[in-house]
Amino acid sequence: MVIAGSNPHNKEIAIRRRIASIYNKREDDFPSLREYNDYLEEVEDMIFNLIEGVDVQAIEEKIKQYQKENAEQIIINQARKAEELAAALTASKAGPAQNDTDGAPSQSSQGGFGVPLGQYAPTMAGGQPRPTGMGPQPLPLSGGLDMHGYAIEDEEMMKLRAERGGKAGGWSIELSKKRALEEAFASIWV
Repeated sequence: MVIAGSNPHNKEIAIRRRIASIYNKREDDFPSLREYNDYLEEVEDMIFNLIEGVDVQAIEEKIKQYQKENAEQIIINQARKAEELAAALTASKAGPAQNDTDGAPSQSSQGGFGVPLGQYAPTMAGGQPRPTGMGPQPLPLSGGLDMHGYAIEDEEMMKLRAERGGKAGGWSIELSKKRALEEAFASIWV
């Protein structure tokens, strides 16, 4: 078992979780983006100072004071977050949407999320959204031609490409013959 004090990473995670549960305001709780960014900067400064052990007593007092003054707002924000997580959980457990009589899932959604193809589904515990399904795939070129206009099935063209590719990489059959002879004669005198 790892003790939070012995591992700086675990210590930082514990501090961030504790502070995030107290300082849990969102952007829509502020009248301007500037005020929200100032709030976030203040929170990050407090987290950094707690991690580094700078003026810990004053910061703890500030946290206690904030908790007393904003207890109702903290509880409301925690409840709002819990509701969002519950809604995301029910959305992820919901069955596929049914809109046809044959029982096939709808083409506009995947996995019952009601999210169009190539879009993102809600997250479970607040991280990056999960991608749902794959977007449209590229279609093969028509007419049996590759991107240079050569016939794909042409056997001579495949040999020519293999030869040109080897030469482009600096390889030739003479090099392999020369190396084999050098290795054979080098092993005689050992």
